[in-house]
Amino acid sequence: QVQLVESGGGLVQPGGSLRLSCAASGSIRSIDAMAWYRQVPGKQRELVATITNGGSTNYADSVKGRFTISRDNAKNTVYLQMSSLNAEDTAVYYCHCNAARRGAWRYTDYWGQGTQVTVSS
Repeated sequence: QVQLVESGGGLVQPGGSLRLSCAASGSIRSIDAMAWYRQVPGKQRELVATITNGGSTNYADSVKGRFTISRDNAKNTVYLQMSSLNAEDTAVYYCHCNAARRGAWRYTDYWGQGTQVTVSS
C-alpha cells in the first residue's frame, strides 16, 4: 500500500504565505504525476496544481502566479508554496499521486487525508 501524509496547513492572514508538504511512503516502485486538489464544503474537489515526475507543471487559473508546486523525487515528496493568499483559497487541500507498488506494473491513484487551510484576519 501507498500512504500520503500532508502537513503545513493552518490559519493565515490574507496576503500571507503557507507551504504544504506531502510525503508518500510504503511499498513504492514508481510515482508518476503528483498533484494538489482542494475542496470546500458543498463544492466539488478541484485541481489546484500538478507536476510530472519530469518536473512539468500545470496550474488552475485561480492560482497561477501565486502558487508553486514542486517535488523531491528522492524523498517521494511534493510541495505547494502558496502566497498572496485570500479568503477564496480557504479549503481542505488534498495531495494526490499516481503510483505503482513494488512488484506491480499498474499505476493506481492515491489520496492523502487532507489538511485545512484557512485564510482569515
